[in-house]
Amino acid sequence: MPETPSTPRRIADDHVAQVAALDPMTSTRLGLHPEDDRQPDLSPQGFEALAEVARRTLSRLERVERDAEKDGEVWEGAERNCARLLRERLTAQLGLYEAGDHFRELRNVNSPLHTVRGIFTLMPTDTDEHWAAVAGRLRNVPGALDRYRATLSEGIARGLLCAPRQARAVIGQLSAWTGQDMGGAGWFATFVADGPDRLRPELDTAADRATAAVADFTDWLRGTYLPAAQGTPDAVGRERYLRSARSAIGAPLDPAEACGWAWEEFHRTAAEMRAEADRILPGATVRETMDHLNRHGHAITGEENIRAWLQQIMDEAIDALDGTHFDISGPVRRVETRIAPPGSSGAPYYNGPSLDFSRPGRTYLPTLGQQAFPTWEMVSTWYHEGVPGHHLQTALWTAAADRLSRYQITLGAVVADKEGWALYAERLMDELGFLTDPARRLGYLDKQMLRIIRVIIDIGMHLELAVPADSGFHPGERWTPDLATAFMAAHHGSDTARRTSEIDRYLGWPGQAIGYKLGERAWLQGREAARRRLGTGFDLRAWHMNALTQGSLGLTDLADNLASL
Repeated sequence: MPETPSTPRRIADDHVAQVAALDPMTSTRLGLHPEDDRQPDLSPQGFEALAEVARRTLSRLERVERDAEKDGEVWEGAERNCARLLRERLTAQLGLYEAGDHFRELRNVNSPLHTVRGIFTLMPTDTDEHWAAVAGRLRNVPGALDRYRATLSEGIARGLLCAPRQARAVIGQLSAWTGQDMGGAGWFATFVADGPDRLRPELDTAADRATAAVADFTDWLRGTYLPAAQGTPDAVGRERYLRSARSAIGAPLDPAEACGWAWEEFHRTAAEMRAEADRILPGATVRETMDHLNRHGHAITGEENIRAWLQQIMDEAIDALDGTHFDISGPVRRVETRIAPPGSSGAPYYNGPSLDFSRPGRTYLPTLGQQAFPTWEMVSTWYHEGVPGHHLQTALWTAAADRLSRYQITLGAVVADKEGWALYAERLMDELGFLTDPARRLGYLDKQMLRIIRVIIDIGMHLELAVPADSGFHPGERWTPDLATAFMAAHHGSDTARRTSEIDRYLGWPGQAIGYKLGERAWLQGREAARRRLGTGFDLRAWHMNALTQGSLGLTDLADNLASL
């Protein structure tokens, strides 16, 4: 039988299959192989194996492209988008690997280390067989940490380390995983508490060993890694920053253009915030109004109560938007709100559904020890994380998997596309009248301001830029973490713990935080161009559904593709 001709989508799907075979975090996220009890291989050899898969896939794509050009074949639509995405993503991935960035990828959010625990939150736990896989994976935690220690040790040997600030942040998180910070049993013991009685001794023993391994790894970070990291600067410099930013936005970055535009957005949004604050507390400053809302505004007490309230926000959004601005049916309608486990980052987050929707999409709220939750700025956040934000895009991608490559909706997803859509979703809900309450609208604007601040200080800190003369804030001074913290405190309604977590995140994950606002700009530009092109024939609902079923794109292609819909 003749071999089926290769196409970009077939090559991309083969790539996903190869990565999933090597990396259990990928297979678990996709809902494949529920019996698998492996942990990700975080050793230098494990990272090299994934890089080699990327190299082979790129080589195969290049051969198929040459053959297509020789035969006069022109790829259109999904095949063209997939080819461009696959080439850009794998090139960016290999750029990070070849620079050795994986040897120092220790930070407070979404690092390889976090997969060791995060993988459990994606596993099914409906049957005894599922729990047996949990027990096996718990037994593999010590080995996973040993392999990651080998990677970080190689980083020490090569002089490729994260800054001490990142190591200290992770040490604090791991202390929460083990329960050492509060004197509890630890996260692993809590996680297996719902397991079946028949497997109780096995689960408890495996959880205890996992906890002990995390404690041992924490001691190594504190006693060996942290001293070795002393002197490593927080700022990563221009070369590494541009490399990392490209990975986040799927395009080359012009730092000067991005910063200039962000300052314009800053001043515009600050004026909007002042006007909204005056509606709530006439004569008060924005900061005074936020403090007033935190003390006297609407609030929910108790973790379960706030979880249920946020679930209701998403359920109401689904009912209101379905059939009017989107088509939301079947398993796409199912999304859950959960409380984030201790030791998570300080920001809410979302995990998408499995490919078969047996695991639904889930939003997570880190409570950081709180029991009272002011709601004024949480509504737009759940539009961002849930519906019409991350969940709607990710679930619609998943539902369209038969028409797209799996790669386009999973491994190839571009931060700026996803986060740009989620930020656009917040703006859309404001445009549609869901945020007319002044407190909720101030919360929305505050979240917009956070994403604008991210562009300014993320680029500013890593490139050590000077604050513009017309900024109204420490003009001419060079950005530092302390100055960035003060800027955020002056212009965003976060508390001290959240600000610290945010600054740690920007410094440890350079370039990622700029994707939100730059991505939203591309979504808005694409919508406006489509509206101008179609005139009275522009249908927002149809545009949304077309836009949400084209798969992920980098910023180089996103606005142009959206304009053509």
